[in-house]
Amino acid sequence: MAASNYSLKVNRDLLDPNFESYRLSLDAIPTYNVELDAAVEEVKLKDSHYTLEHMRAFGMYNYLHLDPWYEDSVVFVDCKGRVLSLTVTLDTALGKPREVYRFPDESGRAEDRLCASLSLTSATWAALSDGGGRLYLLRTGKRGDGSHSRWEPLFTEDLGEPFTVLHSVSHVQSGVHNMEVLLLRVQKDPTETKGSGYSVCLEWITVASQEKKYEVRKRRLLRGKSVPHYAAVEPKGKGLMVASAKPFVFTHVDGRPVEQPEPEPMEVEKTGGSEGGLLGELPGGLEEASCWGFTALHLEVTLQKRSEGPLWPELVTGDGRGEYVMSDEQAALIHERLTHLTSEDLNGNPDRDKPPCNSQELEDCDGFPEDSSSLTHFDEASLKPTQVVNLGSHQYLFTVDVDPSEMPCLCLRHDVDALVWQPRPEQPGNMWEHVATFNALGYVQASKRDKKFATCAPNFSYASLCECLRRAFIYRQPSPVETVLFNRKQGRQVGQVAKQQVASLDSDKPILGFRATNERLYILTSSNLFVLKVNNN
Repeated sequence: MAASNYSLKVNRDLLDPNFESYRLSLDAIPTYNVELDAAVEEVKLKDSHYTLEHMRAFGMYNYLHLDPWYEDSVVFVDCKGRVLSLTVTLDTALGKPREVYRFPDESGRAEDRLCASLSLTSATWAALSDGGGRLYLLRTGKRGDGSHSRWEPLFTEDLGEPFTVLHSVSHVQSGVHNMEVLLLRVQKDPTETKGSGYSVCLEWITVASQEKKYEVRKRRLLRGKSVPHYAAVEPKGKGLMVASAKPFVFTHVDGRPVEQPEPEPMEVEKTGGSEGGLLGELPGGLEEASCWGFTALHLEVTLQKRSEGPLWPELVTGDGRGEYVMSDEQAALIHERLTHLTSEDLNGNPDRDKPPCNSQELEDCDGFPEDSSSLTHFDEASLKPTQVVNLGSHQYLFTVDVDPSEMPCLCLRHDVDALVWQPRPEQPGNMWEHVATFNALGYVQASKRDKKFATCAPNFSYASLCECLRRAFIYRQPSPVETVLFNRKQGRQVGQVAKQQVASLDSDKPILGFRATNERLYILTSSNLFVLKVNNN
């Protein structure tokens, strides 16, 4: 199955070309505080975790988990090894987080352990890691029914090196209950001699019930050189989606190496010529320095002309699908030669007297990451990528759970806006659907140098950013104004205004967790859980 290049299709009806700006609102945001009995289990990076990938994977971890099945219910782990849950029904009468599970005393106490991580698999299951290499699958019962039942571990196994849980789903296939769990590791790699010496490993594990007992049925390994921005398993376990700066490939299944396929030779009708039919007529011939090699997903061929000057009209005989890409010097030379044919006056360069663009005048938020990221869909049966999106300048912003029956959404920067994309694996022709837009948020968030987390409400009524310390910013969708406003510059009446609000926490502790629901914003520090009432339904 060959991968096909795919372009994200923007829904123009969700864009607002007339959006002006966010207006700062001084309306107070009701903020409530829950003091914790014990500190949140924050694991500091060790000296051996010195790479950028360690920082991305573990140093920026969101310690607070939102339950997408039960609105306004959050979960976190404290330093006593307790999994604590808090459900908010009345903001003015917040209770204490209740213990739903506790790690065994000997669990995850190794020096090289990572932070405990959690993924809520379904309405009645959860996947939990102790940070020391052990995976727990727990039957939680219906978490939102108020019964306060404790979570029951029905599967636990040591899976080797420490990891964090990225995502998990639960499904029934042929009467068998399956749970798909996606794990992340940053491992030493002896083959990585030119870089940091580490590579990134994703492990996709399938656990199935066998005669009333849960066992590992399949283990798949993927490797890459960057921590993924986004990674999630399809609801039925039929595929995997990964967004990352560097590509991932499957390397092992159940301990056996995956054969990397040789690229199929290109079949071209032979029409004569000096190169045997594969190459067209190439004026000037080839140098012996021409070479070919493999990248993670492609066959790359480099051909060097023997003499400078003649242009190659085609590479493969009879195949005109290629694109001739000129260098800046070639383009400038041709433009200079043709100026007299396109100019209406004697000044062939009307911009000569205008000052050139000064890159020093550009703001930080005008730039994009150097790496060219990609979004890839992998098929579970073939382990091959089926569709690849070159994200290019579409900077990844955040991931959000909108519908628990669907894959998590990802938010990307498009120009100055932030666009939310919902994966639709069941629709190969429209695998990523544009479902919401936050006007100018791409530009705004890039200007926040101290930004740590970003998220949005599941109903897209607002987006929010938080800094490392104290402050959170709320950006609301445009809403009708109660009074008549008039834009003097454009000479028109303003019917809607998008509000920006700033909340400042009464705490000097770093923010460790950040989640949003339709009504509330939850912010976790090492000693407090703050609840901000953002909307009133």
